[in-house]
Amino acid sequence: MDRRTLLGVLGSLALAPLVAGCETRRVSSTASPGARTIAYGDDPAQFGELTLPEDTPKGVVVVVHGGFWKATYDLSLGRPLAASLAEHGWAAWNIEYRRVGNGGGDPATFDDVAAAIDSLSHEDLPLDRVLAVGHSAGGHLATWAASRGWFPQWPAKVELTGVVSQAGVLDLRAAYDADLGAGAVVNLLGHRPGPDDAPLDPIRQAPLDVPVHCVHGTLDDNVPLSQSQQYVAAARAAGATAELTTIEGGDHFVVIDPSSDAWRQTLMILDGL
Repeated sequence: MDRRTLLGVLGSLALAPLVAGCETRRVSSTASPGARTIAYGDDPAQFGELTLPEDTPKGVVVVVHGGFWKATYDLSLGRPLAASLAEHGWAAWNIEYRRVGNGGGDPATFDDVAAAIDSLSHEDLPLDRVLAVGHSAGGHLATWAASRGWFPQWPAKVELTGVVSQAGVLDLRAAYDADLGAGAVVNLLGHRPGPDDAPLDPIRQAPLDVPVHCVHGTLDDNVPLSQSQQYVAAARAAGATAELTTIEGGDHFVVIDPSSDAWRQTLMILDGL
């Protein structure tokens, strides 16, 4: 998929009415060629698509799509990345989860992401190297997932060993203050973020035990670059391994365009984690 086609798909999704987006599989009804659809729960949104490379995988990458946690957006956004990952030797686990508008929000969205990652324990895969790559709200969930095992409601069977956040929403309070996604944080949590929401907020879980690498366009007007900048600064100050790669002139979607230099850089970052 070239960037023009990708942006056309994203644009059409953004214009779709939210009520229409409540149909979980409206866009994602057909899996990518070579991908195996696997359910990790009974809800229609509790599934993922596993794409394997031709040879023994060098590790697993969990792909977490974005869309401000809204049901309007689904795992079709992650399919081009999953295909590219498999071409580059990774087992790609592109996950779906309940989102706001189809039963998601706190705690269902978080429960699903945790369960989807843990379901990898049932597959014959190299689980000593399990990375997560997430875009926008998916960057929030991917980074959150690296700390989920710290809390009794999400005992981790499969631990993440590294995270790449692509234009991720990594500070929920700042995102709320900036009204990112037109109230998306309140819709996710059910209320304005407060102290009790710290377990769900990546910047308030720093330092993580695993490296986090943020990739963010300098001209992103959906999720500001400051989200990644502030997270990396806080994580480093707390003693964590955190890096930021800025994409000069890049918008919100360049990081999920598999033909872009931003994605080529992301592949190199994954290889180094």
